[in-house]
Amino acid sequence: MICNFKFGALFNVLKITKLKILSFMNKFYITTSIAYANAAPHIGFAMEVCQADALARYHRMKGDDVFFLSGTDENGIKIKKTAEEKKIGTQEFVDEISAKFQLLLNTLNVSNNDFIRTTDKNKHWTAAQKLWQKLAEAGDIYKSEYEGYYCVGCEAYLTEKDLVNGECPNHKKPPEKIREENYFFKLSKYGDKIKDEIESGRLEILPESRRNEILNIIKGGLKDVSFSRPKKVLDWGVPVPGDDSQTMYVWCDALTNYISALGYGESEVHALARNGKANSYRLKPELQTLKPELRTSKQSAKNFQKYWPADVHIIGKDILRFHAAIWPAMLMSAELLLPKKIFVHGFITSGGQKISKSLGNVVDPFEVADKYSVDALRYYLLKEIPSGGDGDFSFERFEEVYQADLANGLGNLTARVLALAKISNFQFPISNQFPISNFQTTINEVWEKYEDTLNNFKLNETLNIIWKFIGVCDEYVEKEKPWGLEGDRKREVVFNLLESLRQIAWMIRPFMPEASDKIFKQLFTDEENRKKEMNKNLDEAKEWGKTEFINVKKGESLFMRL
Repeated sequence: MICNFKFGALFNVLKITKLKILSFMNKFYITTSIAYANAAPHIGFAMEVCQADALARYHRMKGDDVFFLSGTDENGIKIKKTAEEKKIGTQEFVDEISAKFQLLLNTLNVSNNDFIRTTDKNKHWTAAQKLWQKLAEAGDIYKSEYEGYYCVGCEAYLTEKDLVNGECPNHKKPPEKIREENYFFKLSKYGDKIKDEIESGRLEILPESRRNEILNIIKGGLKDVSFSRPKKVLDWGVPVPGDDSQTMYVWCDALTNYISALGYGESEVHALARNGKANSYRLKPELQTLKPELRTSKQSAKNFQKYWPADVHIIGKDILRFHAAIWPAMLMSAELLLPKKIFVHGFITSGGQKISKSLGNVVDPFEVADKYSVDALRYYLLKEIPSGGDGDFSFERFEEVYQADLANGLGNLTARVLALAKISNFQFPISNQFPISNFQTTINEVWEKYEDTLNNFKLNETLNIIWKFIGVCDEYVEKEKPWGLEGDRKREVVFNLLESLRQIAWMIRPFMPEASDKIFKQLFTDEENRKKEMNKNLDEAKEWGKTEFINVKKGESLFMRL
């Protein structure tokens, strides 16, 4: 009886301790846009998921409780038409395309917690229909006639002023002229409120140029938007609650993914029932290599209470209006909290030209990753493409960057430092027994800039900071020439280099997780020591001179020379 009492008391103490630890963790909910499932993944979406992944990994390093969402938008006229052109069923078509996007995330080592599909009737449709009902209860849904333009390629309603020479500016084609009775959403009702949220900084739009862009749109006046289409025109989508003759406008249901993935609209009973049921994607054999956690979603309604609002939505500049005007208005109408930040990236060109099949300059992210390595592709997309702007991809530039920064930069420094440690033939742990060095001061300054740029979504600048420090290390080797030193001075120089390499491995971890792992395996050949290192949080990892390097061993090259 005493034993049972002690065990129970101990259990309660551990439970309380766990709750206290969790209470100190900041939550961080980050999303990509959901990719439109009408074609295979392209290099632009690869960049977006890599940006989001770097931020998610950074926040995990900080000790935050991270939830990272991606997914596919699988409804709409364009998707059905594409499936018909390919002479296959629409569900079969989106199953295969969605699986390819999931495979891309797996290939790029993306650490998403969940993958939402808008054809998921149990998970997504429930939330989309509940949100619609909330908008209707607020008096913000009404029926009227729409007459105007609709671009199938954009899945968007256009006005005369949106057109350039009578064509959609994105697709260079005349939009359809339609006239139909639809349900409308009172977007105009929320213009001033959204403007106030953005100007006050409560809803932060980054970079500033995108903030100014959406404010100009709002100041020009937001008009009510058609939120449904007749089922006879659009029968591939979420039905409007209470009116089977209408289907939700694709953006109305697509934007809801950010809360449907968290269980919005589900009862606890429904959530528990769904958790035991796998999604049947009917994949082809070559696509059945997805991460297990992406085959079955195990999120419950509790996640909505835990993670909403989103800390940041990562999106492309072409869908800014939907995310920074329509989405906030929907949330206001439903009396839900707004996302904290919306980070907007630009487009990737290829050889200075817009990427298109007709020009023959489409870049396949799978092929690039297979030829040069996953980390090489991640590095290029995160460093060479300005985080909030447009950038260019060419194989000529890619190979220049690969050789200079990866093979001759990080790869060469790693090989040199580990080779120096080996030829020094230390017979005892190398630890910091030396006075404060310039390296310690420098590394503190590097970490300060590192965190500042990442916290402000300037990922390319973060990588520039790291590579400048790699250059400092190379200069240190050339200046000190440790191969010619003896005694304590030699040990001090080698320690400074090993400790710098350890900290570099931590710095690149959000960007190039595989290269980071390879460095740690060479610095810590003993598995227990390596686990101890990997269990550190960011503050512990940043501490200079607290690590012992035992049995350091040079291994495989990080990046093979081309």
